[in-house]
Amino acid sequence: MKGDPIFQAGKHPDQISPGWVELGFKFGDKGAHTSRTIMVQEITELLRHCPPTSDRADYVHAAIEENCFGKQTVSTRRLTLQRMSELYAIDPKVPIFRLLRVYWDAAEAAQPQLALLTALARDPLLRVTAPVIITMKEGEEIARQKLTDALRQSVNGRLNDSSLDKVVRNAASSWTQAGHLMGRSRKKRLKLQPTPASVAYALLIGFLIGSRDRNLFETLFCRILDRDADNLIFLAMDAKRLGFLDIKIAGGLTVVSFDKILNEREKKLAYGAD
Repeated sequence: MKGDPIFQAGKHPDQISPGWVELGFKFGDKGAHTSRTIMVQEITELLRHCPPTSDRADYVHAAIEENCFGKQTVSTRRLTLQRMSELYAIDPKVPIFRLLRVYWDAAEAAQPQLALLTALARDPLLRVTAPVIITMKEGEEIARQKLTDALRQSVNGRLNDSSLDKVVRNAASSWTQAGHLMGRSRKKRLKLQPTPASVAYALLIGFLIGSRDRNLFETLFCRILDRDADNLIFLAMDAKRLGFLDIKIAGGLTVVSFDKILNEREKKLAYGAD
C-alpha cells in the first residue's frame, strides 16, 4: 500500500501532479480532521436537499439560507459548510465532487462509504490513519496509540500532542461513521459491506491518480472496502451492468475504464495529457 501513488506523492511533494490537484486531491500535513469528522449526516442532508444539477451557489443557499443542516446560527452554518467544503469541495466544478454525485444516489447504503472515499482523497490526515484501520482484524479493538504514532510520523512535529489527540478522536469517529468501527469509548473493527457503487467510485479515484488495470484493485481506496481483488472484480462486474464503469477481462488482463463517466477535461487530467 505504501507504493500507492497517493502515498508516494505525500512523501515526495515533487511527485504531485498539478492535474491531481485540479481533480480535487489534497496533499500536505493539514486537514479538516483537526476540527471535524467526515460529517456523514451533514453531507447526506445537503445532497438530499440539492439535486445533482445544483451549482455551488445552490449548495450555499441550501446550507445558509434554508438551513438544511438544522443549525441555530448563521455563523455555525457557515463554519459547517466551510469544513464540508474542505472535505468534499461542494462544487461541481471540482471533478471529484462532480463524480461523487454521479454515484451518490445509486444506493443509500453506499453513501457513508462514498463520503469516506472522498474525504480520504482530500484530507491527508485522515489518509494517514487508513493503513492502521485496514490492517485491523474483525473484532479487534482499535489501539489509539497506533493512530497517534502514524500521524506524528507523518506531520513531523507540526502538530502538538493536544492537536494530535483531537485528530485521532475525529478520525476514529469518521471510521465509525463509515462503518469500519463500532462502539463509543472502546471501538472495535467491523468488516465493511461494499456496494457496486462504492467499488466503482473507489476504482475511479484510483484511476484518476494514475493506477491502471489489476493495480486499480490494490489502491488505498479499494483496500478500505475490505474485499480482496477477486471479490472487488465481482462487484465491479455488477457496477458495469449499472453503467458505473466499463471492465473487460481477457487473456489474464483486467482493463477498467470510465470514458462514459468522465468529461473531456477529466479524461485529459486522468491520462496525464495536460
